[in-house]
Amino acid sequence: MAKCVLMCGLPGSGKTTCAKKLEERYQAIRLCTDDWHAALGIDWADDAFHDLLEAQLWRFGKRLLSLGQSVIFEKGLWLRKERDEKRQEAQEQGFELEFHVFDVPLDELKRRLKVRNESGNFGSAPISERQLERYAEIFQLPTEEELALFAHVERHSGND
Repeated sequence: MAKCVLMCGLPGSGKTTCAKKLEERYQAIRLCTDDWHAALGIDWADDAFHDLLEAQLWRFGKRLLSLGQSVIFEKGLWLRKERDEKRQEAQEQGFELEFHVFDVPLDELKRRLKVRNESGNFGSAPISERQLERYAEIFQLPTEEELALFAHVERHSGND
C-alpha cells in the first residue's frame, strides 16, 4: 500500500533531513516546495506562487499515491486546519498515513538556521531570526488529542 508521509515543524527542525532518509527507506517521491522554488528560480518571498505550487504538489502527490507510489510531503503544516484537511483527504482515499512532528526549541532552530543560511545549500530558503520568531508565533504544535487521530506518529525533538 502506498504510504503518505506528512510532516509538521518549523524551518530548521529537521524535516528535510528526515524526509531524505524516508525517501530512501520507502522508495518514495519527496515533494518539497523549497526545492521547486530553487529549481525554478522563483523568489522565496513570492507567496502567491508558493501557495499555487503547494496546491499543485498536493494534487500531484495524491495522484502518485493513487497509483501506488509512496509520497513524502515535505511541508511544515503549521496550522491544525491544514493538518486536518490533509489527514482527512488521505484517510478518505485510503492511503497509509504516517505523521512526523518536529518539536525543536526556538534557540536550537535559530542556531540551525544560521548555519543553513550561511551554507547556501540548494533548496534552503534563507530565513532570518526575526522571520523565524514570527513563524513560531503562528505555529500550532499538535496536541495529544490531534495526534491520536493519526494511526502512526513519530516525534522528533531535535536531539535525534
